[in-house]
Amino acid sequence: MDYQYLTLTTDSRGVSSLVMNRPQLANAFDEVMIAELIDALESLARDPACRVLLLKANGKHFSAGADLNWMRKQAAMDFDDNLKDAAELARLMATLDQFPKPSLALVQGAAFGGALGLVCCCDIAIATPKASFCLSEVKLGLIPAVISPYVRRAMGERQARRYMLTAERFDAEVAKTLQLVHQVADDLEAAAAPLIESLLGNSPQALNRCKQLISDIRHGLIDEQTLALTGEAIARIRVSAEGQEGLNAFFEKRPPNWQGSSNNPANNSSCNPGNSSNPPQRRD
Repeated sequence: MDYQYLTLTTDSRGVSSLVMNRPQLANAFDEVMIAELIDALESLARDPACRVLLLKANGKHFSAGADLNWMRKQAAMDFDDNLKDAAELARLMATLDQFPKPSLALVQGAAFGGALGLVCCCDIAIATPKASFCLSEVKLGLIPAVISPYVRRAMGERQARRYMLTAERFDAEVAKTLQLVHQVADDLEAAAAPLIESLLGNSPQALNRCKQLISDIRHGLIDEQTLALTGEAIARIRVSAEGQEGLNAFFEKRPPNWQGSSNNPANNSSCNPGNSSNPPQRRD
């Protein structure tokens, strides 16, 4: 698919950069950009060459939220058409939230409305000190409905009550305190680099299964169903091809095949138990 509002590249390491490219309109999204983002995410999910996703934006702003012309169209739609329109935005959020590979959002400038939903759907988010955030919907007589599950999950209900109701703007440091972003840094690419190296040093299958596990235990209950689910999860991955490769590589003191060259910085991580002459006993 040839994209009108996006650029998509994957480098030799498997890092895919999905870039919103509508800087003249502050990367505001409409039905076209939403469709393109869905298509790109679904394509990358199927692509074995993609190991890590970077969600970025060209220009001064990450995204100012909804495009004004798109909003005018929505105002003229009947209920059924609005329902279809909203369903596509909901599909975008779910597709990003359930993306099977690690995802990082790099945020500069404004991240308003639905754009904040995109940030919350990524696994990791880094923002510049001058980034600005806002759940502005109620100012327009609307509500942040489609993004609300992801925003509430990130910041918690108590904070969601404040920021969804006041529609106040807040900066990157407040966003970090609210757990909407993990890190604030002047140079987004430099801040992301060690995280990307760590992710590339890990088993692609394990990263996928770990994301699924986090989703499966989101309810927070520790009951018989949870015990059975987690026990089956570790048993299945132990006997899988990548699980066997990882364990054998650990015992043979060599890098596993997904790391490629032993010069990969991730191989030398102090968290790698293989660096210890007396490795600890593993218990899962």
